[in-house]
Amino acid sequence: MDHCGQTRRQVLKAAIGGAAGIVLGAPVRRAFAQTAAQAPNVQQLSDGLFVVTIPGEANVVANVVAGGAGGVVLVDGASAGASDALMKAIAGLPGGGPVQTIFNTHWHAEQIGSNELAGKAGRTIIAHENTRLWLTTDVAWPWNGRRFKHLARIAQPNKTFYTTGQLESGVRYGYIPDAAHTDGDLYVHFPKQNVLAVGDVVSGEGWPVVDYATGGWIGGIVGALQRLQTVADAEPRIVPGRGPVLRLTDLKAQHEMYGTVYDRLTQLLNKGRGPAEAVAARPTKEFDAQMGNPDEFVRRAFESLWGYLSPDA
Repeated sequence: MDHCGQTRRQVLKAAIGGAAGIVLGAPVRRAFAQTAAQAPNVQQLSDGLFVVTIPGEANVVANVVAGGAGGVVLVDGASAGASDALMKAIAGLPGGGPVQTIFNTHWHAEQIGSNELAGKAGRTIIAHENTRLWLTTDVAWPWNGRRFKHLARIAQPNKTFYTTGQLESGVRYGYIPDAAHTDGDLYVHFPKQNVLAVGDVVSGEGWPVVDYATGGWIGGIVGALQRLQTVADAEPRIVPGRGPVLRLTDLKAQHEMYGTVYDRLTQLLNKGRGPAEAVAARPTKEFDAQMGNPDEFVRRAFESLWGYLSPDA
């Protein structure tokens, strides 16, 4: 979208300068025992706020409103295959009640797997309007041919926004227009606990996926990492899409790292280089010991520049 692209460039310039159905409908007993392979890890951040992680899945933040009176608010809902295990885990949280609201931080399958259950139960599914639009159409990734079918209408977000919003409980949410991961990224801010849930805009576990097919780009990562530093109060805890909970110092370090990578990739682009040459140039060399093999990330990050800095490529 042209108006979004302009905002991204402006920001970047500044930066670089079963049981599941029951849970959705009513309070239930503690979760049934899970197999070792499926057993969720539950980390309590503060009273009523938890990070639930199922092996192989993205982090889910669960906010249990006082006494369950307002229901449970989820940030992301795991994949469809893990939704049942997730809902059982939510049912076992102290003071847990029915899931009333699910945020989709973006359109990817690892975030929207509980949408259908929520939609059929008449619950609220909140997403940025761009995310809703992606979920109404089929999407194909050009780098590996993977295809994603559009969601049934009942599973699509039923409450969308463009800039910011707030729940009655005081939970705030906002659009991240930089397009770090997709062009529909959002954050959810829990001000009482000073916790930010940011989905895959931030990675706490290796190099991220740059989904340039739906608007994401390396410059957006740089811009978003700067933007998020201004959203919460001093020293927030940041829950990324994957990996451990981060601190403000982690965001600052990542902002510097991705800014360095962005500079190197744009220099290669301006010299007429291609994705394979960008990989061979090793623009992430001093970070690889910490972050892992960079080849896929570098290739996708370089290709993401075409849509922003070389629109006619």
